[in-house]
Amino acid sequence: MTAGYKDDKEDWQAVCLKYLLFVFNFLFWMGGAAVLGVGVWTLVEKSDYLSLLASSTFAVSAYILILAGSLVVVTGFLGCCAVIREQKSCLSTYFLCLLLIFLIELVAGVLAYVYYQKLSEELKHHLNQTMTENYAQPGKGDITLAVDKLQQDFKCCGSNNSRDWLMSVYISSKPAESRVVPDSCCKTIIPLCGKRDHPSNIYKVEGGCITKLEQFLADHLLIIGAVGIGVACLQKRRRTSVHCD
Repeated sequence: MTAGYKDDKEDWQAVCLKYLLFVFNFLFWMGGAAVLGVGVWTLVEKSDYLSLLASSTFAVSAYILILAGSLVVVTGFLGCCAVIREQKSCLSTYFLCLLLIFLIELVAGVLAYVYYQKLSEELKHHLNQTMTENYAQPGKGDITLAVDKLQQDFKCCGSNNSRDWLMSVYISSKPAESRVVPDSCCKTIIPLCGKRDHPSNIYKVEGGCITKLEQFLADHLLIIGAVGIGVACLQKRRRTSVHCD
């Protein structure tokens, strides 16, 4: 009777452990989906502005999140197989993968946080130079498109203000055709609209692009950092909890 009761208890514990692992695996997949989604969303929404940044840290952080999220798909499948087949070696591999993903997500979060601290200084030193020296220059088509999109999306003109364009290589050149600002500064873009820099025509009183791009990137760096570090810590806690069980 005692032996039978013991066997029933062990069977009940095994079933509970299986369900616990399945629930954990589902939560793990959900966290991975969030990480993957944030990584893809960051690159898709901000890919147009990456050429304006001196550092590749922003893109690297997003790529790391995408890598971590992709690993979750594989690791989640491994976890399901381990639970169904009750293979201890497979479970050990599963937990090692969890540790690897934890470290990857943590790195992405830390990178995003560190870059967030340096973002303002980088934009102040780099953005104005990039816009005035590379806009509409040979071989700089990606920067030209990025600047035009930046000025239209954020309703801004120049890095600090519209007067910054007076020092640009493009405005001083013959192809500018006497423009004082690029046409992308105009509230309504028509050919040669940049010849007139009145506030009714261009984004002159709305401010420069540095502060707006900085806020835009900073908000998303905070999201990357929070998702990377937050999900990593949650996964670490769940991993420890399951090991204890």
